[in-house]
Amino acid sequence: MNVDNGYVDAPVEAGIDIKKEILRLKQEKNAVILAHFYQRPEIQDIADFIGDSLALAQIAANSNADIIVMCGVQFMGETAKVLCMDKKVIVPDMSAGCSLADSCPADEFEKFVNAHPGHTVISYVNTSAAVKAHTDIVVTSSNARKIVDCLPADEKIIFGPDRNLGNYINMQTGRNMLLWDGACHVHEQFSIEKILKLKEQHPEAKVLVHPECRKQVQMVADKVGSTKALLDYAVNSECKEFIVATESGILHEMVKKCPDKTFIPAPPEDGTCSCNECSYMKLITLEKLYNSLRYELPLVEVDPEIAAKAIKPIKRMLEMSK
Repeated sequence: MNVDNGYVDAPVEAGIDIKKEILRLKQEKNAVILAHFYQRPEIQDIADFIGDSLALAQIAANSNADIIVMCGVQFMGETAKVLCMDKKVIVPDMSAGCSLADSCPADEFEKFVNAHPGHTVISYVNTSAAVKAHTDIVVTSSNARKIVDCLPADEKIIFGPDRNLGNYINMQTGRNMLLWDGACHVHEQFSIEKILKLKEQHPEAKVLVHPECRKQVQMVADKVGSTKALLDYAVNSECKEFIVATESGILHEMVKKCPDKTFIPAPPEDGTCSCNECSYMKLITLEKLYNSLRYELPLVEVDPEIAAKAIKPIKRMLEMSK
């Protein structure tokens, strides 16, 4: 058994019912399994809770479990650990990174903040704990608009790291937030041309777009919103067809909630695939989840000094999101 590759590399016993064993270990160890909407379908199905980044942070903060298993990417595990420093937090594959978080190194962000004094610093949750430590308020795509609207109209704001979400909020609010130049590689890749072609083929379909997408993609949307907002829109809409421009993992929950409706994944610009997946989100498998519970590894660790600073903007977000 080793964890050199970011996950527990150990053989799984032949013939076991791996789902049954995961549930047994979870109960035995008083663990809770959290999964993001972008995870593999089988991971979503076995999780205790599925949700977007805001929901998972809220659940972690209020959990009575001894072990939190975060089926997501690194920054989600870090956020859970910052909120629960007394608990074991596990991400079954720690090599599950995030291109958006990677686009904002903490040392460079600190220099950027210091170069613009007098600004309130808002950081998207898709950042490292070290970046959150240089932040006044953390936001998610679910609550970013609401939180920005709570601040005085003349308040000077730094928003990072997602320029597309920042631009969207600027357009919606009339603000002129100073934006860090970062982006999510998945949401950047959606093809406006291919979306419009799909719309021609499905003229009655509603177009659902995540605000991490580029402006030209947002402009053709019937609904721009977080994964949870897009899911809720689909559930409540009378429309029967939807073109979905976000990571395709959300389609699993959309189909479960709306079996009578059709969901068409928007394709990326490059390649021949018909959907757009985050390779990081798909790294976690049932085998990795099983071994992570079995060995209680790999553990998420956050420097206590960084955690003490990072928890303040996270708690401020949770308070402002009530």
